[in-house]
Amino acid sequence: MKAAASDRRDRLRAMLADLKMPGALEAVDGVLAQVDSGAVTAGEAIELVLNAQIALRNNRRLQAAMRSSRLPAVKTLAEFDFTFQPSIKREQIESLHELGFLDRGENVILLGPPGVGKTHLAISLAITAAEAGRRVYYGTLTGLIDTLMEARAAGELSRRLRVLTHPALLVVDEIGYLPVSQDGAVLFFQLINARHERASTVLTSNKGFEEWGTVLGDEVMAAALIDRLLHHCHIVNIRGNSYRMREHQEWLRSAAEKRREAVAR
Repeated sequence: MKAAASDRRDRLRAMLADLKMPGALEAVDGVLAQVDSGAVTAGEAIELVLNAQIALRNNRRLQAAMRSSRLPAVKTLAEFDFTFQPSIKREQIESLHELGFLDRGENVILLGPPGVGKTHLAISLAITAAEAGRRVYYGTLTGLIDTLMEARAAGELSRRLRVLTHPALLVVDEIGYLPVSQDGAVLFFQLINARHERASTVLTSNKGFEEWGTVLGDEVMAAALIDRLLHHCHIVNIRGNSYRMREHQEWLRSAAEKRREAVAR
């Protein structure tokens, strides 16, 4: 019996290696040990082996996305604290993370004051898309405009626009945090126009739409930009306290407690 089990294990390892499934290959010995001990059924064992392969694939996709997309950090939906932001409709956010909006070429705009989790949710959408094998790219508004201006100066604006049009998901972060020149706003409009109804864009802003004209330095162009973005769009309005302020307050409370303890001694 032991010899037969060993032979089966060797055959399984050889097949997994031939199928180029390193995640499953690494997990199979441990899973078979659980089968032998009666801890899992045959069906559960198959699921565990396949999950190990999927986890490795998703991790590789994520690592590749982090290298190519310029995502500043890994922020996932599981890490988001919905209890701190009750204004957010959890069902809406979870539905967006199913990525149907990507297939339909729709946009997502996250609006709210600084520190309420807009960037976290935008990045978590990009992470989910990357794990699903979709190409993503991240940039702040000013950072994207800088790259477009540099490309134009080098005579490569058309090529740069094509590059930024290609990702299935483009994240444009921090609209409204810093003003942009009218020249830069025109370039940003060209980018959004190039992606219009071709690919999805996720944008975050601490300004309401009525203030975008001031941010971009041109009311008419801002209206045209918003019109394109809202044509097929999901809007997430976030009201509430800042996560960063909460962390600051917790630090102050901790520091005060330490001072009281020091005085008590």
